[in-house]
Amino acid sequence: MFAALRVRNFRLYASANLVSLTGTWMQRIGQDWLVLQLSGGSGVALGITTALQFAPTLLFSFYGGVLADRYDKRRVLVVTQAVMGALALGLGLLVLSDAIALWHVYVLAAALGVASSLDMPVRQSFVSEMVGPDRLANAVSLNSTVFNGARLVGPAVAGSVIGVSGGDTAPAFLVNAASFAVTITALLAMRGSELRRSPPASRSRGQLREALGYTRRHPDLMLAMGLAFVAGTFGFNTQITIALMAREEYGLGAAAFGFLSTCYAVGSLSGALLSTRRSTRPLQRFLVVSSGAFGVLLVVAGLMPEETSFAVLLVPTGAAALVFSVACNSFVQLGVDPQMRGRILALYFMCFMGGTPVGAPLIGWVSEHLGARWGFIAGGLVVVAAAVVAGALLARGRRVRLELHVVPPSAHLHVAAGRPPSRVAGLADEADGEVPGEQVARDAGR
Repeated sequence: MFAALRVRNFRLYASANLVSLTGTWMQRIGQDWLVLQLSGGSGVALGITTALQFAPTLLFSFYGGVLADRYDKRRVLVVTQAVMGALALGLGLLVLSDAIALWHVYVLAAALGVASSLDMPVRQSFVSEMVGPDRLANAVSLNSTVFNGARLVGPAVAGSVIGVSGGDTAPAFLVNAASFAVTITALLAMRGSELRRSPPASRSRGQLREALGYTRRHPDLMLAMGLAFVAGTFGFNTQITIALMAREEYGLGAAAFGFLSTCYAVGSLSGALLSTRRSTRPLQRFLVVSSGAFGVLLVVAGLMPEETSFAVLLVPTGAAALVFSVACNSFVQLGVDPQMRGRILALYFMCFMGGTPVGAPLIGWVSEHLGARWGFIAGGLVVVAAAVVAGALLARGRRVRLELHVVPPSAHLHVAAGRPPSRVAGLADEADGEVPGEQVARDAGR
């Protein structure tokens, strides 16, 4: 369950990441609350801030992937982490000096988005260099566990700090700025001789076209990225929807908002821990079922009439979200050639987070005009619809049978390969049998 932690470099990385990500979640809560303070509770302003922070994913993530495939990943991470720390410090000082305006938050959110979009594919592909292919699935799950452990602690600490400070969000930003120093120290303390570096990609034109062509030749990757795009655009907007539900639907303050975010994080942490048991590439139908379950839980959470039942439903919703996202991440990482991993992961995160600039303002607008709960319900319905379409595509040329048992209560979905009606269906059959992912893992281990 914790096999990747036997690797010293990964232990350093995971420990520092826990500290840094706790600060990151404190900043996210502080930023959301600051925007609501400066805008008079505007869901649109909150959506715009989120969009500005994630819009650079579409423009710069692929360059991050190129950096990951071409240069020393550890050195690149030191630079990106230092830049993000400086931006957090700048925001904290503006709030502390009482000179902050909404446009400052917009500009700094966009700048943070640029740095993060370059950092993310490098950081994700660096995991494989620390642990190797045999422990990669476990390391991805543990990475998500650390992320959600920080998500569990960060919002609660941020809510308490902001509450104790009388609504002042500056401490959350200053703590986050300091936390980046921990990550940089851990990166510099790693043993370079123990890293399993991939051969660097040569400088050449058409690297984006090469990555797109590689993805098109693998329908399994296209399905994963399609599901990630829909879920990321319409489902993973809980930092907006939970904030609006807390403030507008239930009339709660910053501390209660932090508690609700923590409930979601408890579920996310549980989902990540469950995912650590996986050591092989997930099946495509697992991605479909887990995304559909996430969508259904979003809808149910949005229907809760009062804050207690809403808080309770946030736990399984968070768990479903992480089971899907960890499976999707592992599916992509274990299904690509090591020399392409940085660029393909960049495309994956462009899909997963690149739709946020559209989805966040849209969900914010829906919440503001139809009611905060509709942000949950509408997003969940779109995710469920995407899962149904993906399931229908996978079922083409297959025999699908659902078995229901009363004692003990259980349901089993059986999917047997039939005669594929098209080349795409045939390739999907091959991918669902985990042939590409297993082959890449074996080749990488040689």
